[in-house]
Amino acid sequence: MSETIIKIKHLRKEYPNVTPLKDVNTEICKGEVISIIGPSGTGKSTLLRCINLLEKPTSGEILIDGVPITAPKADVPSIRRKMGMVFQNFNLFNHLTVIENIMAAPMDLLKKSRDEAYGHGMELLRMVGLSDKAFSLPEELSGGQKQRVAIARTLAMDPEIVLFDEPTSALDPTMVGEVLSVIRNLARQGLTMLIVTHEMRFARDVSTRIFYMDDGVIYEEGMPKEIFTNPKKEKTRQFIQKLKVYEAHITKADFDFVALASQLEEFGRKQQVNQKTVVNMQLLFEELVVNSLIPALFQPFDLTFTAEYAEEKGSMKIRLRYSGDALNPLDKADELSLKLIENAARDCVHSYSDGINVLELEIV
Repeated sequence: MSETIIKIKHLRKEYPNVTPLKDVNTEICKGEVISIIGPSGTGKSTLLRCINLLEKPTSGEILIDGVPITAPKADVPSIRRKMGMVFQNFNLFNHLTVIENIMAAPMDLLKKSRDEAYGHGMELLRMVGLSDKAFSLPEELSGGQKQRVAIARTLAMDPEIVLFDEPTSALDPTMVGEVLSVIRNLARQGLTMLIVTHEMRFARDVSTRIFYMDDGVIYEEGMPKEIFTNPKKEKTRQFIQKLKVYEAHITKADFDFVALASQLEEFGRKQQVNQKTVVNMQLLFEELVVNSLIPALFQPFDLTFTAEYAEEKGSMKIRLRYSGDALNPLDKADELSLKLIENAARDCVHSYSDGINVLELEIV
């Protein structure tokens, strides 16, 4: 069984106006590569900064190799030396050459000799493909090259754990690949790594596990195949599939259907959906919900109308979810409504379980 290197219990981080981490719990084993994904502002970077105590947790416990680093008398400098961190914006010393940037910490903190630090530094530069830039200043490098130097500088401290905080977010798209290639090579070497990233294909290919963060917690975690192919939770699915979602709750027959139809048009406009799809979405709402379903439901009822637009595929799906007895609105539609629905939608599937009806369809 793999040895646990990081254990987090009920981690919470509060700021005056926001609480990015509410209750984070997890264990990470030696050699794991964890990609942390999720929408902006959901605590991903804060989690990394708490793990190496750049941010002091409000409450909870973090253990590294069984040692509680959040304890009042913890030897923080010693614990930090087990961890390296690669930031978004490189944080190189601009007045030092590339090799001097890499040599500085091993000489100051690990008390390595100048020759030893230089030899190891050049070895790391060769590994990241930049040995020819050893005596250049950071200002002479591209963004991708700077980040590769930053990775080499982190590795010079021989860390057991490496934390990457969105290492490609400040880069021109043409430079992203060179940095991700270096991280892929590190993953093959068995380093324990936590990577906050928006590069979904990279996360899927390189990780042993994925953390999807939302609502101040690790909302869902699993193997890459599980998370990217068959996520169990709705927010994860929407994020992975890059879905833009419109949702409306209807609880009475005399709701303002004109306003809702207008909101659907505005949703379509914002997502730059073609006009035919928008018109069909409004038509399906009117025929399925207004004309067929609501007249057949007993009041009070609980109906959720959801429209999902998949950016990558350019497709729009509708889902109706409502309580009560088994009821398919297509069975209640008249001949004209059925014809209109058939022309506007495909793959109409109705299911019923535990008092909940679900009708899903894709707009033509």
